[in-house]
Amino acid sequence: MVTDNKVVRAAIHPGIGVARVGNSPDGFYFGPEVLQPAPLPPGALRDGGHGPLKRQAARFRVYGYNAAGEVVKELTCADARIEWEVELANGKAAWYQFQIALDVPEAASADPSELRNATVKDRASLTIRPGARKVQGASQQGPAHCFDSGSFCGTPVYLGELRTDDAGRLLVLGGRGHSASSDGKPATTFANNDGWHDDTSDGPVRATVVIDGESIPVDSAWVVVAPPNYGPELKSVRTMKDLLEDVYVRSGMRGFPAEVSFARHILPILVRQSGLQWANQGFAAQFGWGGAASADNQAWIARLNSPLDTWRELRQQVANAFRRFERDGASPQPWPWLYGDAMAVPPAATPRQHAALTDTQLRMLDLWAAGDFAADWDPALKAPALLDEVPLAEQPGMLDEAAMDACLADAFHPGCEITWPMRHASLYRAPFRIREAAPDEPAIQAGAQLTPEIALAVGGPLYAQAPGDLTRWMAVPWQTDSASCRSGYYAGYGPRYDPYVPTFWPARVPNQVLSEEAYQRVLDSSLPREERLAAFHGRESWFRTLGSGGYLSEINRMISSFGDMGVVELRPGVADSADFPPVMQVENRIAPAPAAAAGLAAVAGTARARREPRIEPFDEHNEAQLQRAAGSQPVR
Repeated sequence: MVTDNKVVRAAIHPGIGVARVGNSPDGFYFGPEVLQPAPLPPGALRDGGHGPLKRQAARFRVYGYNAAGEVVKELTCADARIEWEVELANGKAAWYQFQIALDVPEAASADPSELRNATVKDRASLTIRPGARKVQGASQQGPAHCFDSGSFCGTPVYLGELRTDDAGRLLVLGGRGHSASSDGKPATTFANNDGWHDDTSDGPVRATVVIDGESIPVDSAWVVVAPPNYGPELKSVRTMKDLLEDVYVRSGMRGFPAEVSFARHILPILVRQSGLQWANQGFAAQFGWGGAASADNQAWIARLNSPLDTWRELRQQVANAFRRFERDGASPQPWPWLYGDAMAVPPAATPRQHAALTDTQLRMLDLWAAGDFAADWDPALKAPALLDEVPLAEQPGMLDEAAMDACLADAFHPGCEITWPMRHASLYRAPFRIREAAPDEPAIQAGAQLTPEIALAVGGPLYAQAPGDLTRWMAVPWQTDSASCRSGYYAGYGPRYDPYVPTFWPARVPNQVLSEEAYQRVLDSSLPREERLAAFHGRESWFRTLGSGGYLSEINRMISSFGDMGVVELRPGVADSADFPPVMQVENRIAPAPAAAAGLAAVAGTARARREPRIEPFDEHNEAQLQRAAGSQPVR
């Protein structure tokens, strides 16, 4: 119980907030503020339920702390004068190409990371830097708070805006998903399209707080504006929260948990794998409803929650199923069925062809398998669905964790929201706090190529960060990367390993989905059981919305029509049925008109950028193509 109620300092939470672009003119929704938020209603991410894609707003709050470091209260405009300041920037086009994560051994033999737009002499013209914006008070919005004064090669670019809610909390909204080429040329590659820009961004979030006429110090935060979340109810097997917790444990910023909790440390991994059944057909077969390793099977979960020796071998087998690089990293079979940072086609001779859990997660799995854990799973217990349901003292930490738990930490190739620099402790001044560069700190000058030695050097780009520095490592534009990151058949195992796994980022960029048409057949009790089962277990390619014009057509259509792509959302299932779950996740998309689907087919004949192999359009049900998969090349 807090006995000292004098606020002597404050901190902004979440420490790293995440906004997302969308093509809605003004609609937005809030990013997760608890680890298990209340499900979004159908259509919540689209205007009118079926229209343009809403932006995700990052909401920031200020918490006051006493001299003992205890949370006294959340500070709002009713308690204090709070002035927010945010600076966003996009520096992708002025940074270096993505070839591979520069902190893995394979980087030494990878293609060099050369400057993007190397022939452009005015490097400043490649960075979209509108400067800082300020806002204070309740329910504020307007042109003065928009990041609209930056430009790319002379063309103005809107990066987003600031608003406040009715309590004076800060809302950061990013761009509207507008990506464009300065010379009108189509995109040709997944990550390094010269002449192109997008409207993602990142930067520091600061505040000045005055209570009773006295200014108090405020710990600043950071915001990342990322691509859309096409799977808002899904999480990856290893989240960014998991990754950061591992970074903090290994660096000594935090200690390893005093006790491994089945409910908090083990079960979420299994639940996430099962959740991916709605975004990948391979996961659906193994981890989905009725699958051998389905977290929906409460009898199976109850055995795994038991510390008795009766179930020791079962626990050990589940723990053994997860990939250990030194033991079975070269095999595609261990869990998770996700690509790794050094994936290549044909498969690279490296364990990092595939992903693995963090060292901290694997250590917790070992302790759990040995029976050294808290058997604390209670199927009747409901986690807080709203921040107000979380005790005050735990709210700041909950905000920090929830924002990062909704981000990916798999296949940093380069990734979805933020990428491999995030796993370096030098990036942080404290847990969930980015180390901010001083305003007058000179930018890194690495020359024509960025080598692993330069990237990893003390005082280099993995230390103090300036606006735009976190997102500059990502693909430009982001749409070409999302349209390229698919699953299974690109792996080249075989002649054939599996048409659906491994995969990249299904929790954010789905692969195969339950369509609206199939869902309606599942619900139709007048249909024969086998027909309903076939509809439920069938999946449609999420990428079909991009048409069939070939790879170049598809990535360019993703740029123009990303808002049409399906959002996987919760729908009621079938109650009291062994065949079907009570809740399903169904695709909500804007189907293309026939003319629009073919509109960009002409660019399919355009020569692709070097090192970007051409592939034919892939039909997952075409046996001849599946047999040829070993010789095909990925769009990555």
